Amino acid sequence: MGPKQEEETTLSLRKRNEELERELRKSKEREEQMKQELQRAWERLKVAEDGEERLCSQLAELEAEAVIDARASHARMLSLMEQLSQPHTLPS
Repeated sequence: MGPKQEEETTLSLRKRNEELERELRKSKEREEQMKQELQRAWERLKVAEDGEERLCSQLAELEAEAVIDARASHARMLSLMEQLSQPHTLPS
């Protein structure tokens, strides 16, 4: 191999090395962007999960209140039915 050919091979290898380094930098940048995007998605998921937890808790409280109200209404209705079934005397 002559000096000219060695120089061409060296230049070719340097050029290829530069291309590979550029591709590596771009790949690392894409990886970093993907990590950031994944982190943002994780944070949104956490917010959604926390919101879901709060809503479930509130729903459970409302359901408990509804049951208490229904029982109270039922008891009041039974009381009124009992009162209506009692004979009433009219004042004379």
